[in-house]
Amino acid sequence: MCPSDNKPNQPENPQRRTFLIALITAMGGFISFVLGGSGLFYFLSPAWRSKKEDWVEVGPVDSVKEGDPVKLDYVKRKMDGWNVIESPSSVWVVQQKGEWVAYDPHCTHLGCPYRWDASKQAFLCPCHGGVFTKDGNVVSGPPPKPLNRFPVKVEGGTIYVLPEGIA
Repeated sequence: MCPSDNKPNQPENPQRRTFLIALITAMGGFISFVLGGSGLFYFLSPAWRSKKEDWVEVGPVDSVKEGDPVKLDYVKRKMDGWNVIESPSSVWVVQQKGEWVAYDPHCTHLGCPYRWDASKQAFLCPCHGGVFTKDGNVVSGPPPKPLNRFPVKVEGGTIYVLPEGIA
């Protein structure tokens, strides 16, 4: 009779098998931790970034005459995860009594673009007849509130607005 016949299910060296199983399990756990942790960090890292103010240059101070609203175009940049999305946009800028004001170019009723009518000295929305003063206040029509304003700053002869921060 062979010595292995009376112990058919017992390994010859149980310590070696236990060690190899523990080593393979530890290596698998380590690889899972490294890859899983890296992947998790990759997908969650935008959530940990602090929101920074993105002032946008819209034009020189010389392009706006005192009391006359001017529509200035700019390129709006927005972060979407890791992509920067650029889109054309505009803003109405007016300087009155030394104060700079920038208006969102969309009516507060349904978001239609409005225009400045110099003869009437008012902003006119063609969609439903909304009329706004140069100060952005509602004169007539269905708009529920005054025009939305953007924060404005002037540095070095250049006008900057903060489009995301409605004032």
